[in-house]
Amino acid sequence: MNAAAGAVGGGYVLLVNAAAGSAQESAVDAAGEVLTGAGAEVEVRACERESDVDGVLDDLDGRTLVVCGGDGSLHVAVGRLHATDRRDIPVGLLPLGTGNDFARALGVPLEDPAAAARHLLAAVPRPMDLLVEDGGRACVNALHLGLGATAAARADALKSSLSGLAYPVGALLAGVTETSEPVEVVVDGRRLSDGPTLLVAVCNGTSFGGGARVAPDADPTDGLLDVVVVQATGPLERAAFGLALQRGTHLERDDVLLARGREVSVQGHDLRDDVDGELGEPSDARRTWRTHAGAWRYVG
Repeated sequence: MNAAAGAVGGGYVLLVNAAAGSAQESAVDAAGEVLTGAGAEVEVRACERESDVDGVLDDLDGRTLVVCGGDGSLHVAVGRLHATDRRDIPVGLLPLGTGNDFARALGVPLEDPAAAARHLLAAVPRPMDLLVEDGGRACVNALHLGLGATAAARADALKSSLSGLAYPVGALLAGVTETSEPVEVVVDGRRLSDGPTLLVAVCNGTSFGGGARVAPDADPTDGLLDVVVVQATGPLERAAFGLALQRGTHLERDDVLLARGREVSVQGHDLRDDVDGELGEPSDARRTWRTHAGAWRYVG
């Protein structure tokens, strides 16, 4: 019996947000029909708070956990697995979020929940890396500081009206007003950058913000984090960087730095971070993230 067949035999628990609307409920129903049609046992569990996830994990009993949501929902579930040392529990994903960047990186169908369920049925569990900050906060896909986090903060208020357009519109608003502050970035003990900085991205997956492929060669299974520092601080340089990012040529620019390693430290004035779409508070403190290779099992 292969790993995928084993997952079906054990059944699936679909983890959903209790506050999700009717559109998400329809998508979960469509995915559930595919899974049950393949002979799998399916249970839907709704959570209102992050603390509710622990109860779902306690009740899995050998079944595969399927997160129904985006990067933020996956962030919560895998974060709880890490915090409670349950790295062997297999986790699948039904991408129902706004950005779905982790699903994009791993080729999960985004527009059709039935297709995503069929993808899940054919999948084999594989180990995935996790980025973990000092203090224990986990990152599944990507985190960023500077303009990216400012854009995310503004996009948060636009999500209800603009959906997938929220991040690019937020980035545009932030790009007009955001100033570039000195930021020190150290990768594996070597200083990568220490000066005016527009954006620092620390990536396990390839993109954030709904498809901005900042680290196109990032691999969430290689035991390394990809660090991208953007020093395009003037208005013309920012515009040129944005165009290059769209074209996928931004890493060729002299004001864009790339490094790979197992640890990164970042410090700057009033820096706000965005971790898998979850916004942090501005801080002057040094923050350090490390790669935990193969820290969880992804079915997809």
